[in-house]
Amino acid sequence: MILFGGAAVLIALVGTRMAGLADTLADRTGFGEALVGSVLLGAGTSIAGIVTSASTAASGAPDLAVSNAMGGIAAQTMFLAVADVAYRKVNLEHAAASPVNLGQSTVLIILMVLPIMAWVSPPFAILGVNPLTPVLVMVYLVGLHNAHRIKQRPMWLPRKTDATRDEDDDECDDRRPLALLFAIFGGMVAVVGLCGYVVGTAGLELSGRLGISQGVVGALGTAIVTSLPELVTTIAAVRKGALQLAVGGIIGGNMFDALFIAASDVAYREGSIYNAMSERSVFWISLSILMTGILLLGLLRRERQGPGGIGWESVLLIGLWLGGAALQISLG
Repeated sequence: MILFGGAAVLIALVGTRMAGLADTLADRTGFGEALVGSVLLGAGTSIAGIVTSASTAASGAPDLAVSNAMGGIAAQTMFLAVADVAYRKVNLEHAAASPVNLGQSTVLIILMVLPIMAWVSPPFAILGVNPLTPVLVMVYLVGLHNAHRIKQRPMWLPRKTDATRDEDDDECDDRRPLALLFAIFGGMVAVVGLCGYVVGTAGLELSGRLGISQGVVGALGTAIVTSLPELVTTIAAVRKGALQLAVGGIIGGNMFDALFIAASDVAYREGSIYNAMSERSVFWISLSILMTGILLLGLLRRERQGPGGIGWESVLLIGLWLGGAALQISLG
């Protein structure tokens, strides 16, 4: 329990610094907040989760590995609603309009549907790896290429309002060499990844000692702890006014989280992990797809104000996650 809590604190502290550094890199490289958020910040803050899923899959705990991945996506999508609460000027999805984030959300839904298709298909693996695993990786890479193309030559542009935040609204004062900035970011990723291994090991131990199912520990324990970087970086980015970085970081992190299943399939040596998933894991995948669809609709609709100064999509995201968590806890 002490290791679990200590790793959680360290993940949160390091994650706080990653948002500011990612914003600087977005400005200095010229790639823009949405793209840097979805690739660099999204993957960097997700490293703890992929280490947790892969290590627990290698230990023969497929349910914990998959529920950690999909529970993380659900929690991180809900974190975006929390960030909407923190941004009091206008609905976050209204202000952070970006065609890149729309494209990434669509790719994310595709990445989450594929494992369900593998789950209902007959068991099949080559050297212990399901053929869908390399497909997931290819879809992710094509999604990143597509995001770059959208950034370079968008065919859809959001309507400008007085509350819309552009990526170029802020100037960067950090003149340190880019190589140094990337090295510092890489060091932070390494620390977060080490903490992810500790969290995975501690999560398995807690599941055994407390008699709690791996699905609950994964979706509501290790998933939330390994998702803390996304929470703190999203709040930090919103406070800095880097709104597209905040949204892009969550969506990009969720895309990377979808690859946790691919990594877990390679690490799991008892066959295809897709066919070893329980209905509890499939529930979290389905909930994550539903929440992503609602987020995508919110990004398209761009409601200016909703209940409590946030968008209706944020209310639904928080309610769905709380409802899903309560249901899974009640099932034990």
